[in-house]
Amino acid sequence: MATLKITQIKSRIGSTAQQCKNLDALGLHRINHTVTHSDSAIILGMINRVKHLVKVEVVEEKAPAKKAAKVEAPVVEAPVAEEKAPAKKAPAKKAEAAEKKAPAKKPAAKKVTKTKKEE
Repeated sequence: MATLKITQIKSRIGSTAQQCKNLDALGLHRINHTVTHSDSAIILGMINRVKHLVKVEVVEEKAPAKKAAKVEAPVVEAPVAEEKAPAKKAPAKKAEAAEKKAPAKKPAAKKVTKTKKEE
């Protein structure tokens, strides 16, 4: 299938609602805006309704170039000397000193409320 390059060349002002909907469906929003679509019956029908507002060019698709087969080089892993990760240090002394200075707060006593049934 060929590809169509569609360019809006005239304003949609004064067009019918159906023509404006077709321009929106094609993806055209302003003058000199260009979109590409595949050559299908649906797209050609929309273009036919707004042919006085758009310019259509046929863009021939280029055949994709054949890629040469890649030859992957074998991956050789060098032996790595195993190293032990250093042990994690104890928590900072500042945090411990701050805990010693500030006394622990006691949780606030919960208030007991009576319900109407209990009274």
